[in-house]
Amino acid sequence: MRPNPWFYWLVRNTFRIALRIYNRCSVNWIEELDPDDRMIVACNHASNLDPVVIGAFFPRRLRYFAKEELFRSWFLGSAIRALGAVPVSRADNASAAGALKGFMKLYREGSDVLIFPEGGRSLDGQLQPLEGGVALIAMRERAPILPTYIRGSFDAMPPGLHFIRPAKITVTFGRPLRFPPEVYGSRDGRTVIMEELTAAMRSLESSAP
Repeated sequence: MRPNPWFYWLVRNTFRIALRIYNRCSVNWIEELDPDDRMIVACNHASNLDPVVIGAFFPRRLRYFAKEELFRSWFLGSAIRALGAVPVSRADNASAAGALKGFMKLYREGSDVLIFPEGGRSLDGQLQPLEGGVALIAMRERAPILPTYIRGSFDAMPPGLHFIRPAKITVTFGRPLRFPPEVYGSRDGRTVIMEELTAAMRSLESSAP
């Protein structure tokens, strides 16, 4: 089900203004986004604040799955649901597999998709090893991947903290990764995609302001 567009607009712009003021949030684009090019947005994950930050500043409506615990908070659950989140149980492999298939369908129908390829929040704020679900989606849908890095969300709201601190947050959207058909269709395609994505994410981690 699509979020109500007016509520989405209200939530997105409310958070955009609040993050600009309270967290001095800045956004950097290494390459201008093609308005006709749908993306899998692959972002690091160090805070429950991350989907709100990306949802507020990505120029189009994103769809993504989030762990069901986040929806227990009325405020956060309502916000991320408005920004396109779908709850999924991390303990339920069948549910996770269903979410991957569901987002392939959403991408095919015209949605940009957000995924946190580390598979969970970083406990120290550093980028963790990436899991391969993002490559599976890219291969099935022949989709470009947009590496994205958030700096500062861990300081603003680390795991275990239930309020947002006024730490500065920076979002950097990298260059989209596009692969030739032979990579998408090859047996080693998943490895190739994950190696390039990992390198891109590491580069953003080291160079992001």
